[in-house]
Amino acid sequence: MPREFARSQRVADQIQRELAQLVQRELKDPRLGLVSIAGVKLSRDLAYAQVYVTSLSDTEHDEIIKALTRAAGFLRHQLGKSMHLRIVPELKFVYDDTLEKGISISQLIDDAVSQERGEE
Repeated sequence: MPREFARSQRVADQIQRELAQLVQRELKDPRLGLVSIAGVKLSRDLAYAQVYVTSLSDTEHDEIIKALTRAAGFLRHQLGKSMHLRIVPELKFVYDDTLEKGISISQLIDDAVSQERGEE
C-alpha cells in the first residue's frame, strides 16, 4: 500500500511540473495571465486529477477555470506524449484561493498589531 501512495505522489508531482510548463509555453489564451499550478491530487486509480491553480492577475477566477477547462483536451494530449502513462488522467481544474486567504489573514494581523501599538 505505501508504494502505491509513493507512485501516485510521484506521478502527481510530474503532472504538476509538465502542466506548469505547458500552460506557460503552449497556451496563448490572454485570460490566463500569471497562472501557476499549485498542486495536483490524483485519484487512487490515476484516472482523474484535480489540478489546483492560482493566479496573480486581475482576471476573474471563473474565467481562468473556463480557459483551462477548454484547453484540457490539448493538455491531456501533451501529457500523454511526454509522460508515457497507460491512462492519462482526466483533468479537472479548481481555483486555489489559499494564497489570497493567507494575504488577507496577514493583513488582519498587521492591522491588529498596529492598533495595539497605537493604543499603548
